[in-house]
Amino acid sequence: MGFSSRTFGFGVAVSILVAGWIVGSGLIWLLTPMPNGCAMTFMYPTYIPITPPLNMTSSRYALYLYHEGWKKIDYELHLLKLSGVPVLFIPGNGGSYKQVRSLAAESDRAYYGGPSEEGFFQQAGLTSREAGSDSFGDLGKDVLYTAQEQYANKLDWFTVDLEGEHSAMDGRILEEHTEYVVLAINRILDRYKESLKARSFQTKEIGDFLPTSVILVGHSMGGFVARAALVHPQLRNGAVETIVTLSSPHLLAPVPLQPSLGHLFNRVNDAWRKGYESPRKRMGRFRRKSQPLLGRVVVISIFGGTHDYQVRSRFASLKGIVPPTNALMIGAPGILNVWFSTEHQSILWCNQLAVQLSHTLLQLVDKKTGQPFDNPQMRLAVFVAKLRSALPQVFGWLPSYPFQGTNALALLDHSEDTKLIGEQRNLDTEDAGRTRKDGESTASGGTEAAAYSCPKSTRWTLRTKEKDLEVETPSVTVLAMDGRRRWMDIQAMRASGKIYFTMVTNLPPCTGVRVHLWPEKAKSAEEKAISQILLEVTMKMAQLPAGPYQTQTEPGGQTEQPPPSGILHLNAADLQGFRYLTISVAPRPTVSGRPPAAASMAVGQFYNPKEGKMVLSPWWLLTSTYRQQGLVLKESHPIVTDFSMAFSLGSLPISLEIRTRSCGSTDSVLADSKPTESELMSLCKLRCFPPVILVWDSPSGLEIFPNHYHETISVDSSPAIWGSEYSSEKSALLLLVDPHCEYRVSMRVSLYAAASRFLLMHSLQVVAVTVAVLFFAMMRQARAWELDAPVPSVLSCVEAHMILPFPFMTFALGPLAVYAVLTVFGTHVVPPLLSFVAVSTVCYIFANGTIAVLAICTVIVFYIAASLQVFLKVRWQRWEDRWHTRGLQWLFRCMSRCSTWQVFRAVRAKPSFTFPVVTTVLIFFVHPALGLIVLLLAHTWSCHGALCSYSQQGNISRQPKRVNSPGKVMDVWRSQVDASTNPEPGALTFGETQIEIFHLRHGLLLLHLLATMMFMPSFVAWMQRAGKDRTLPSFIDSSLCFGLLLHGLYASNADTSINLLSKVRLPGLPLNYPGLGLIYAVAGIYCYIAGLALAPYRAFHCMAAIGYFMTFYRLREKSVRDKVELGVRRRHFHRH
Repeated sequence: MGFSSRTFGFGVAVSILVAGWIVGSGLIWLLTPMPNGCAMTFMYPTYIPITPPLNMTSSRYALYLYHEGWKKIDYELHLLKLSGVPVLFIPGNGGSYKQVRSLAAESDRAYYGGPSEEGFFQQAGLTSREAGSDSFGDLGKDVLYTAQEQYANKLDWFTVDLEGEHSAMDGRILEEHTEYVVLAINRILDRYKESLKARSFQTKEIGDFLPTSVILVGHSMGGFVARAALVHPQLRNGAVETIVTLSSPHLLAPVPLQPSLGHLFNRVNDAWRKGYESPRKRMGRFRRKSQPLLGRVVVISIFGGTHDYQVRSRFASLKGIVPPTNALMIGAPGILNVWFSTEHQSILWCNQLAVQLSHTLLQLVDKKTGQPFDNPQMRLAVFVAKLRSALPQVFGWLPSYPFQGTNALALLDHSEDTKLIGEQRNLDTEDAGRTRKDGESTASGGTEAAAYSCPKSTRWTLRTKEKDLEVETPSVTVLAMDGRRRWMDIQAMRASGKIYFTMVTNLPPCTGVRVHLWPEKAKSAEEKAISQILLEVTMKMAQLPAGPYQTQTEPGGQTEQPPPSGILHLNAADLQGFRYLTISVAPRPTVSGRPPAAASMAVGQFYNPKEGKMVLSPWWLLTSTYRQQGLVLKESHPIVTDFSMAFSLGSLPISLEIRTRSCGSTDSVLADSKPTESELMSLCKLRCFPPVILVWDSPSGLEIFPNHYHETISVDSSPAIWGSEYSSEKSALLLLVDPHCEYRVSMRVSLYAAASRFLLMHSLQVVAVTVAVLFFAMMRQARAWELDAPVPSVLSCVEAHMILPFPFMTFALGPLAVYAVLTVFGTHVVPPLLSFVAVSTVCYIFANGTIAVLAICTVIVFYIAASLQVFLKVRWQRWEDRWHTRGLQWLFRCMSRCSTWQVFRAVRAKPSFTFPVVTTVLIFFVHPALGLIVLLLAHTWSCHGALCSYSQQGNISRQPKRVNSPGKVMDVWRSQVDASTNPEPGALTFGETQIEIFHLRHGLLLLHLLATMMFMPSFVAWMQRAGKDRTLPSFIDSSLCFGLLLHGLYASNADTSINLLSKVRLPGLPLNYPGLGLIYAVAGIYCYIAGLALAPYRAFHCMAAIGYFMTFYRLREKSVRDKVELGVRRRHFHRH
């Protein structure tokens, strides 16, 4: 029953080792510096204060207008000229209003510099879910801006100063930020009215369009504040229609430990779900022509990816909150011209992202009105086309809208510049489907041809047939811009089973290379007639992130193969009905006046997709933890190798290494001599392009690794989370390698990366499961007290929890069965079973190790303190009459005189009354954490007093006679059940009773210690506002913490125990005379399920419920005075 080596068994050691290894390995990986590909953004900022309205009572926050430029300006004159598109930036947790400078500066440069020159790559389009059932209709011509045009209006960036408060830690601060943002939005719109009125008074003309809405851009918690402001009752109707969030949590709070914070997220998300529902009539029918309250609002959620350790992609998801027709979730690695993961703070100043987002926001401006598009689907289509890569739709990871393939701009732009090459293209696209060999016509043949054909402004003169090249092999290589055309026979390739064609190149589409599909081969006399019915697929090429170009090894020497910048992927359906495929390369001097690339490269291949398909099982990869797994891709292998992972790379990241073994050198240059490894690598880099890896994960999106040779690959998701879909359990990995070279691909599970991903993705689950494990331990203690059995220590209970097969299976997997029942009858999606059970079991072991460490540390401290007090007390009795202690005696007499004061006498006379009153005042009027700290001090004093009493009996160095061995817990439990029908309480010594009281109060101490630690982030945020905060704590937090106070007051009273069902007996189970142990068991299951839902704050619900229930029970017991009816059983002990 005491703290000894017998209680520290194998199960405790295993749990501590597992928890320690995960924490240590994860921290090593997380603290390792990661490469940051972001370029810095430079600016000349000026912040113009906006005067608040007279009815704005809060003077704590402020509103500013950003101005870019180094010259001094007149603030009033600048405000008088306000006529742009208002954009409000909302900083996040601990952020500054000056963080707007990167986006605002790049927006200013983008406006004056004009639209960026886009390549002729395929642009992403809306999926079938994003497009919805409604069509775009006639949106007119020339909707989007081209490089030759100028944006119709600029962006006016406003920013709010929220004093750098930690809004991610306290729900009350979030509510105050929301209220001020609503006032700021209304103030911005009023400022535009004032400026327009002043200008019209001076010029007597009104030629500007008055903005009616503000674009909100929020970082971190600022994104959630933006959404919360939109459902605030004081916000004007239609004041916000577009929201862009950067690394902002939406589905869950990043640290949902405070109850009021979790409830605020739930309340705002419920309001958003209702805002997109169609309003009903009184009879319950839907109105056909009515629009939802938030039907015109579009939300864009941009998250950082794997390098963002604060807000994971799961938290930034809008799934279940905003319908797909009004939302876009995209990670920074999948954004055009960004292509890499960003950290939580660098996403604000990353120049690549700031430039891309600035041009996208300017593309939202309607050329006619100078304000954002009124149609929400048009705004969403612009974001999709300008931000999302087309690669997920090219490879079928995202479904395409069944109209124009995957080109969203075809829905918006119908200008003549995007028609087919040549004047004859408009007349003959109708015949494209008619020329198929099978005689079938395509419904959208003309539309498809128009979508993927180059504009006629990029037309070059095709060479004659004498300069064409016939390619009879499945692979084709272009090493120079020679102006020639390569012919490949589709029918011959199809006969050999090669039904897919993929080409990677660094040549720009339309200006450097063009690809056509021919129904038959043209002859010299029929060249023009056949060219009228061919199909061009050049603009079906998707963009790849090109790595740095290699320099020449010596002047005039050969350059290494450059990395590809585009990929053209044609499946069997795209090639159906055509006989030939041609690859036309532009002559070197005629590339639209642009300087040619340092090296030219294009590699295409017809291949059988089944030959490049490889399925990797979890068991195959798990064996790589002790033995590296690998495979060889021999020469003439498919250019695309599809590694189908039967697991998520978010749970098991892999270290992937690609080594070049040969590149045809043994038969040519180095045939007579065996090359060294360095010579072979140098030669192969001259002949083969660098490998490229594409990773797709449905929750986190696309991530690309160019110039890949050795990299640890992981994704920012985990399938073992409540609500995860089955598709999230698998990750797709495509390897683009040159078919002329032979490679060895080696894979190994990165345990350090896996530990870090576990900490990031499942730390909230571990917190709630830790509370559940402690409740299970307190259940054992309460049950033992009810049965007059030896009360085990918390460490003994943890050891008992780890006994296999039972009760480990009961506590680790039992709550999962309850969870499965809830998901079957609820609305949540059941996650993949294998990953879910495995991760939940690891969380349970981790939680037991955490409780074991806390128990060991606190018990050691208590034993040292008790031993020290007993030692000093004994020594003091010996030194009391000696002369060198007279100074201490005088000090003690002074302290005894102070204790006679009236205040101290009142406190000492009624400690049971003074302590609850003081704690209640702190909980309801100061901060709940302060009340919990006082409660912890009371528990500490009780535990210390009980242990000192035990120590004074001379038992601190020896074990009590009644020891509950963890290895025999189940046998003792069963014997207690059999003997509990007519229990005969045994006589305990005073020391044994004190150590049992210590064990009970030690469990309460640990429980309330966890509760206090969960409130510490909120307390830190409150301390930051010390002296400025005039608001009371949240009533939800105060009421729940008051329940914890009641639990601590009544549960620490060891005189009586609760018996709920005195007449119920369940054979075989320790449930006869069920009492507080049953309540703790139910509370543990509830906390376990709360952990599966990533909502650890719900643990406060059961803690407070126990306190309120015990209070009601004690008050009823006192009023009725019938202990037999109430089932109160007192524990019996004798003092010897």
